[in-house]
Amino acid sequence: DANHTVNRWIIGETARTRLAVDEALEAFRYNDAADALYKFVWGKVCDWYVEFAKPLMDGDHATETRATMAWVLDQCYILLHPFMPFLTEELWGLTGARQKMLVHGDWPLYGAELIDEKADREMNWVIRLIEDIRSARTQMRVPVGLKLPMILTALDDAGREALTRNRALIDRLARIDGLSEGAAPKGAITIPVEGGTFALPLEGIIDLAAEKSRLSKTLEKIDKDV
Repeated sequence: DANHTVNRWIIGETARTRLAVDEALEAFRYNDAADALYKFVWGKVCDWYVEFAKPLMDGDHATETRATMAWVLDQCYILLHPFMPFLTEELWGLTGARQKMLVHGDWPLYGAELIDEKADREMNWVIRLIEDIRSARTQMRVPVGLKLPMILTALDDAGREALTRNRALIDRLARIDGLSEGAAPKGAITIPVEGGTFALPLEGIIDLAAEKSRLSKTLEKIDKDV
């Protein structure tokens, strides 16, 4: 049983994927099954869980996180095996002391009982916030390695709880250095989230006049296209 929100979330995502794969296979929609696996293994495990787990590997949740990571990777091999039999069999043999080959293993039967809706909502909120901050940084051409301060302009109680519990992850993955609360200053870009808004002050960090000129040219081009 996992206690940390990150671990409960990825266990639930694994269960959702297992259910989606079974549903697709039963309907002979092999492309849907493969797509569900790709979105899970690449989009959830590799893109997010590996990064979320790194700071947990040395703290109070290290043992739990290592065990969760091992279980999740094993489920990736098992669920991918019908589609990638040789690669998954090789990885299965290399990553642990196995009693039998993967091809002879049992198909998992876990499902909705492993889904934690609260953890799911919280971590999806965190992921959306990080994605939106990254998108805003890219759009405004903020240097990749530069850490930015962030201002909380409004946020409901659920958002504040999610922010407090996952602040270190957000700071690390969105490259945030310092969080204050107040009104957005001139020259800031707004980051809307479920339940509130944040702002990234950009004055003095990027050339605002050049950015306005670039956006004006983009709008002119769009008007011509229309």
